[in-house]
This record gives sequence, structure tokens and C-alpha cells, in this order.
Amino acid sequence: MKRQQMRSLVMALMLTTALPTAAAHAQAATASASKPWMNPKLSADQRADLIVAQMTQDEKLTLVFGYFGSNQEKPKFTPHAEARMGSAGYIPGIARLGVPPQWETDAGVGVATQRESSDPYLERTSLPSGIATAATWNPDLAFKGGAMIGSEARSSGFNVQLAGGVNLARDPRNGRNFEYGGEDPLLAGVMVGAQIRGIQSNNIISTIKHWALNGQETNRMTVSSNIADAAARQSDFLAFELAIEQSQPGSVMCAYNRINSVYACESDWLMNEVLKKDWGYKGYVMSDWGATHSTAKAANAGLDQESAYTFDKEPFFGAPLKAAVADGSVPQARLDDMAKRITRSMFAHGLFDHPVVKGPIDFAAHAKVTQADAEEAIVLLKNDGGLLPIAKSAKKIVVIGSHSDVGVLSGGGSSQVFPIGGMAVKGLGPKGFPGPIVYHPNSPLKALQARNPGAQFVYDDGSDPAAAAKAAAGADLVIVFAHQWAAESQDYSLTLADNQDAVIDAVASANAKTAVVLETGGAVLMPWLSKVGAVVEAWFPGANGGEAVARVLTGEVNPSGRLPVTFPASADQLPRPVIDGDNSKPELMVDANYDIEGAAVGYKWFDKKGHQPLFAFGHGLSYSTFGYSDLKTSVAGDTLTVSFKVTNTGKAAGKDVPQVYVGPKGASNWEAPRRLGGFKKVDLAPGASTTVSVSVDPRLLATFDSKAKTWNIAAGAYEVSLGASSRDLGAKADVTLAAKTLPVSYDGK
Repeated sequence: MKRQQMRSLVMALMLTTALPTAAAHAQAATASASKPWMNPKLSADQRADLIVAQMTQDEKLTLVFGYFGSNQEKPKFTPHAEARMGSAGYIPGIARLGVPPQWETDAGVGVATQRESSDPYLERTSLPSGIATAATWNPDLAFKGGAMIGSEARSSGFNVQLAGGVNLARDPRNGRNFEYGGEDPLLAGVMVGAQIRGIQSNNIISTIKHWALNGQETNRMTVSSNIADAAARQSDFLAFELAIEQSQPGSVMCAYNRINSVYACESDWLMNEVLKKDWGYKGYVMSDWGATHSTAKAANAGLDQESAYTFDKEPFFGAPLKAAVADGSVPQARLDDMAKRITRSMFAHGLFDHPVVKGPIDFAAHAKVTQADAEEAIVLLKNDGGLLPIAKSAKKIVVIGSHSDVGVLSGGGSSQVFPIGGMAVKGLGPKGFPGPIVYHPNSPLKALQARNPGAQFVYDDGSDPAAAAKAAAGADLVIVFAHQWAAESQDYSLTLADNQDAVIDAVASANAKTAVVLETGGAVLMPWLSKVGAVVEAWFPGANGGEAVARVLTGEVNPSGRLPVTFPASADQLPRPVIDGDNSKPELMVDANYDIEGAAVGYKWFDKKGHQPLFAFGHGLSYSTFGYSDLKTSVAGDTLTVSFKVTNTGKAAGKDVPQVYVGPKGASNWEAPRRLGGFKKVDLAPGASTTVSVSVDPRLLATFDSKAKTWNIAAGAYEVSLGASSRDLGAKADVTLAAKTLPVSYDGK
């Protein structure tokens, strides 16, 4: 072939290849012109305005009406044909406009699926419980954990994750405390906010829930959480406010309970006034599953989307909403706003520009993420005589109870993540919701054996106190694993179930070298505390919990968890010693008086009343020791800054959590003597020091004026305390603050 002929052929080939490309570009340009909302250079608000303007009435109604994603026989639920089977919910897309469907999955510790008789469970990585992540006091870990479960949600085909529980632990017996972030608004807001940011870094929407004051599971569908506006804004609302500011969640989920006699998903105060007007929230409010009770009342109060209508008494946002808009009982502008809020969040969080595609999951890498979380969450509550870490000289170690030979416990209900490799123990707990009881197949016993090859291990199941005591006698160390399962829809007793107190007492009486490892969703009573040498709170430690527990017990990891909740010495110390209501009467209209404690939740109540807790909020020991010095304060503008030096005064490297508490001197207008004002987790080698600086959010120095709708800082002297817990406060400094008024819309910027 001649050179000229070759050149002509190459040119022809180039032209033929370029033609489709040029056509594709032209087609894309035409599509962009015909669908200007698909331009990623526009703001989420602009894009939402453009797309809603093109929607028909029926298309708008499509966005506000959700379906369940699972088959269920009693009552009979048939999912939408396009739902991800076994999922929490589904909202159809609008193909004509390029609106993707919303595929929703539970929940806060991983990709959770509903139980189905015909389909296998979806097995995914589980983080430790939410309260465990809060116990790390490490926002970076919370972000990484959120990013991990968000990536698994995305790889599983979900673009909405129903995660981000931030309800304060007003009662330690609440069956869902294990899902949440503890009892303090600052800690809960920071930690849950970080997790939501992590989830949404995957171009999916995360929710924040349950809005609001979802303080107990007893009669959870009917109980009324009664509280004054100012007390709510200084406590539970502030936790939500801080988390929302830090993470901008795409959606807020309104709760089952009533607030001051009004259902949360019908509360104009909650949704319109506080959330959308006062805080300027631009996302949408979805209902909890079965929490919608009306059409016009709910829509006009600010509910934007009815979730999984089959749980409600009727499809309120289906045909009834269409009729309500037609007759004017719901204004057209309200429906338009609902559609805009939903699409705005979908644009803002990448659902349009980054469609979800099912893909592979790196379970090995994710196991490391959840294990790191579990390790920093573990709290060493007691360690007399340095019983822990396990001495290398220990020749006989007896391990007792809680199926620790095969796995670790998890919490139950909608957040349940089914473990990779299947359940370690089958047939436990309720056959229906909120069961089953699930143990992740990651054995603490096996992990301990691998790390102590020279020791003889003996396992006893802990079912009989006498047999357990006999096995424990003469051992160099006894480790009793004790459990308290917690689950959605039920509250629990502070007393350990299954006669475990008697087992621990008998074992400790037979051998003083007894350490107790607790796998619980929160606080429990410990009548045997004085008899045991060590107590470790492991919470529900997630998919790699056995490895995490073993590494802490052996000293491979120095414990650095701190309590995010107060452990009471008795239920008599609580604002409500007996939980209001009766779960055997689900329709009973119950009142829970939260004005008893108001904003004095948890440690604040204990400080206010002078109660001595079993273990204080913020408490946690280490295999090292730490000292604080050089406490200094400064004030500039709205901000109080506190700085100090932290020194590792021990012989082991470790992490510490110095905590700053603030309160007015001699003032009686606060709910309690002091509030947590700041904290920082630091990692130090033996003998090393670091200087820490924390800024105190001015709302933590203020009280809320409901009439004026302002945060008011009173002029005068304030005490700044630095310490290792709310009750272990050493260094103190006084600071004088000028009077200051902040608007209700203040967001820390």
C-alpha cells in the first residue's frame, strides 16, 4: 500500500471514530440544555428549583410517599417491585426527569436488613454500637466508621442510610440507648455528627434521628415526652443542633413518641419552628416507620415524606394528600416545598451525579476499621492491684460465660447487622422483631488463646454458679463475660439477666483474681463490684469485638474509652425510678415528665442532687497515668478558649481524654453546677507531654430565653474545671465573662 493511500485510510478511520464521539457530545449538550438541573455547577437549591418547576403533580407526590422494602406475612406487606429486597424502604424515581429512586437501609452500625423467611440475611460489617463509638471520645474514629458503613451501603445498592441516632440517654434503661451517643449534648452532637459526615462522604444521604426526645421504648408509639422549650433546647435539641451544624444530614427522621401531647411527626414546634425556621435546616423530614398519623396536619406541620406507608394506619401521603392539595387543606406551595427539600438533599449529597452501583466490598479492610473503633471504645472501669493486663506468668486462665467461646453480642431491632460467616449462636431470643439475639462469630476466648499460647485455658458456660466457682478456684486469672441484651421496642432492667450476678459473686468468692467483661448496651448495676479485681465495659463491640477485647485484656492495646453515660448505683437515683407506661398495653397514652430534670440530664442530674454514681460520666482508667498542668483561659469575642498541658506520667504509651467543664460561680439559673465544655483525645508516649487547646461553644455558657428566642450569657465569674471525668476534677480556673446575647440561629460560625 502506498503512503498516500495509507494516510487516506488513517484519516478515514479517524473520522469514523470521531463521529460517534462528536454525536455523543452533542447529545450530552442537548440533554444538559433540556435538563438544566443536571448541571453540577449549579447550587443544590438552584437545581432543586429547576427540577420541581418541571414536575407534574403526580411526580411531586411520588417523592413524598415511601414503600417498605421487604416481604412480611403478619401483617401482610408486599414491597414495591423495584425495592432492594430486605431493605428498610423505597421511594420510586422519576425517569422522565432523571430523578433516581431512593433506596433506604437501616442503620447506625452498618447495612442492616429486615428478617425474611425466604431470603438469606445480607451479611455486612458491623461497627460497635453507637454508645461504644461515643465512648471513644474520638471524632476521627467516628468519621472513619461512618465512611466505612456508608461505603458498604453504597456497594450494596443503597443511597439513603437511616443512621445518626443522637437522642440523649435520659434513662439508662432505654432499650435504644445502645444506638445513640450518650447523655451529653456536646459529646453526642460531635460524635454523631462526625459519623454522619463519614456516611455522607460516599455520596449518599444520612438521616439524623429520632427527632425528638425519644427517651424510652416502653409505649414508644404513644408516650408523650413533656418538657419546656428552654430545657429542651439546652439538652436534647442542642445535641441535634450541634450534629446538624457539623454534618448537614440530608434528612431528619421524626420520632414515634408525642411531644407535649402532640405526635412528633405532627409537631409544628419541632419541624417548622425549631428545625426549619430557627435553625434554617434545608433538608427534608421523613417519618419513622409507622409514625405518620395524618395527612393535612402532618404535612402542614412540616413532615415532608411518609416512610413505608404500610406501617401506618393508611397511606396518608398517597391519595389523601393528593385530595388535600386539591381541596386546599394542604397548600400547593407546601407540596412544592416538600418536593424541593427532597430533591435538594438528593442534589447536595450526590444522588443525581453519582448513582449507586452494587460493587465489591473489602471486608478485610473494613474489619480493621470496626476493630479500631471497638478497641478505643472499651472502658476500663476498675483495675485493683493491676490485675490487668493479663500477666505473662499466668499459667491457668478460666473464661466464663456469655458464649465468649464463639462470639460477641450485638444489639437488636432495626439496626441489627447480620454477621459475615453467619451467627455464632442460633435460636436465641424472640423469633420475631426485635429478635433474634445475634452473636458475631469473633470469639474472645480464641483470641486470648492465640495471644497466650503457654497458658492453659478452661471454659465454663456460666449457666451454674457452683460449677463456675469450682472451675475458677485456683486459677491465675478468671475472666467472666457478662451480658445484657438491649433492643428496639423494649426497655431493660439495670440488673443483669440470666442469674449472672449470682455467677459473678460465686466466682469472685472462689477467686479474688476475677475480671468481669461487660457486653451491654449501657449501664448495669454491679452488686459484686467490691469482690472483683477488674471490670471492663466492652459494650456491643461489633464484628471484630473478640479480637478487640483480647487485645485490651492482654495489653496490646492500652484502654482509652471513657463513659458517655453515668452508671447509677441504684434506680432510686434516677429522675423516674420507675419507667412510665406498660408495654403490655400498646395503645395506652402515657406521659413522661421530663420537666423533672429538664436540661439536667445524666451527670448533671447527679451533680444537682448530690448523688454518688457507681461510675461517673467521663470515667475510664488506663494502664498508664496522666497529669494535667498549666491550665489557662482566654476570651476573644464569643469564644472562651481553654489551654493546658497533658503529660503521660506512666510507663506505657496510651491515650487520654482530658475534659473541660464550665459553670457559673454561685449562679442558680443553670440546670446543674457544670456542663461539659470541651474535650480532646491525645496519644502520648511515656514521659511525653502535649499542649491542648479547646474552644467552648458559647451556647454551653448560656441559657435559652424562649420568649426572646435568644441564647443569653450572664455577666460574671465562671469556673473552668479540668479533669478525667465529671467527678474527677483537679485543676480549676476562674474567668470573667461579659454579658452576651446570641440569636436562635447562631451556628457557631
